[in-house]
Amino acid sequence: MLKSLYSGVTGMKNIQTKMDVISNNIANVNTTSFKTGRVRFEDMISQTNARAQAGTNAQQVGLGVQVGSIDTVMSGGSLQSTGRPLDFAIENGDNSFFTVQSGTEKFYTRDGGFYLDNTGNLVTSSGLSIMGYTQSAPNLTVDTFDTANIAKTLSAIKITQTIPGELDANGKDSSLQDFTIDKDGYIVGTYSNEKSYIVGRVALTSFSNPDGLEKQGGNLYAESANSGKAEPGNPSDPGYGSVRSGFLEMSNVDLANEFTDMIVTSRAYQANSRSITTSDTMLEELINLKR
Repeated sequence: MLKSLYSGVTGMKNIQTKMDVISNNIANVNTTSFKTGRVRFEDMISQTNARAQAGTNAQQVGLGVQVGSIDTVMSGGSLQSTGRPLDFAIENGDNSFFTVQSGTEKFYTRDGGFYLDNTGNLVTSSGLSIMGYTQSAPNLTVDTFDTANIAKTLSAIKITQTIPGELDANGKDSSLQDFTIDKDGYIVGTYSNEKSYIVGRVALTSFSNPDGLEKQGGNLYAESANSGKAEPGNPSDPGYGSVRSGFLEMSNVDLANEFTDMIVTSRAYQANSRSITTSDTMLEELINLKR
C-alpha cells in the first residue's frame, strides 16, 4: 500500500507539470508565432517480484510515472493579414527562422513584426538587429542587379536613406521615398530620382532539428546541442520557404485540444488523489486491527 501512495504522488506531481504546459499554451494563444508545448509521460522503474520463466510471465509492480519529454511543436501557424509593410511571415518553411542579433549573440525567431530605427536599421520590437545580406554596390538598379554584389556573410540590414552621387531633379542626393520586400527577401528602395535600387536581402536560417532549439523568451530561440548547426540561406531556396510582406504568423495553439487536455488532466489529477486517499483508508483499517 505504501507503493500505491507514492505512485499517486508521482502522478499528481507530473500531471501538475502537464497542467503548467497547458496553461502556458492557452496564455500564448494570441502570441505571434508561438509554438505550442506538449508533455509526454513514461512509466518509472518497476519492482520485479518474479522473473519471467518458460511458461510464466514476469510479475512486476510499477512504481509511478515520470515526465518523458516536454516537446515544442514547431508546425507553422496560420498567416494573418496586417497590411503593414514591415510585418513578415515565413510561408512553407517550418524549419526556417529570421536571424536577429544582440551584440555578438545570434537568436532566431518566427516573429516577423519588424521596425526601422532612426538611422534606417531594420530591428525587432526590442531593438535587435535583423540579419541578412547587404548590397556592396547600392547604386545598382533592379534591372542591372547582379547577385554577385550581395555579401556572402550575414550582417545587420540597413535600408539606405540617401545614395550619394545619384542626384534627383533638385540636384540633391537621392533620398528614400518608399521600399518593399518581395517574397524572395529582396529589399527594393524607391528614391527621389525616380529609380529603384536593391539595397539588400533578408536572410533565413534553417535547422536540421528545429524541435531542439531552446526558447529564450521574447519569441526568440537559441541554437542548442540538439538543434543542428544554423544554416543561413535565402528565401525561396529549397527548404527555406518564402517571405510574405504584410502578414504575421499566428500561434499554432489549438484551443479545442488544449481545453480537452485540460479536462483530461484535471480528471487524472483527481483520480491520482483518490488513489492516495483510498490507500490511506486501507492503512487505517490495518492499524485498527489492533483494537
